[in-house]
Amino acid sequence: MNFRTSSRDEPEINLIPFIDILLVVLIFLMLTTTYSKFTEIELRLPVADTEHLRDYPKELLVSVSSDGAYAVNSVALAGRSPEALAGALAGAAKLGKDTVVVINADASAKHQSVITVMEAARRAGLSQITFATQPSAKAASR
Repeated sequence: MNFRTSSRDEPEINLIPFIDILLVVLIFLMLTTTYSKFTEIELRLPVADTEHLRDYPKELLVSVSSDGAYAVNSVALAGRSPEALAGALAGAAKLGKDTVVVINADASAKHQSVITVMEAARRAGLSQITFATQPSAKAASR
């Protein structure tokens, strides 16, 4: 007779292979998912609905046409370089550094043309810049 008691170990579930398989499945799903919805950018430019227009006593109007030509206070500039524009802005600034630069850009003007005006204003020492907009149809009907 065998009176020995056999020691029975409790069965245990090893979770490490299960976690490995779940990680592989997760990586597979991440790599095969397409994010085409996030790769397209839809732009809707903002519309300015202002109650009243601001009147800047020390404003400097810079106009940008659709072909990239510049005009400072309705005087057309011959050059399109930032240096020529900065010289014209510095000469037309009424009160020096307190002058507000108002950029009137055509809707079809290139983004680079507007950035050139901002760079020229920085070079001329003018830090106050604003943009002129047209009111929306809703704001115009008020």
